[in-house]
Amino acid sequence: MTIERYIRLIAGFFVVSSLALGYWVSPYWHIFTALVGLNLIQFSFTNWCPMVAILRKLGVKSGEPCEPGPTLPLSSHSAP
Repeated sequence: MTIERYIRLIAGFFVVSSLALGYWVSPYWHIFTALVGLNLIQFSFTNWCPMVAILRKLGVKSGEPCEPGPTLPLSSHSAP
């Protein structure tokens, strides 16, 4: 997996976990959910996230692998 996929996985886990903790333990956990959301917003503008630095130090590769999309066979029939 790449850094980009780990970021999505970790952020999703934090959001779902903190929402569950906010529901069953204390509503103050929703503050953590808001902080994760704010960090994702600032990451989209600044392209800097503390988790990226941590993952790089752990040796996770960066960049999405290029995978070609599905191709449609070209037909030799011409439209009337």
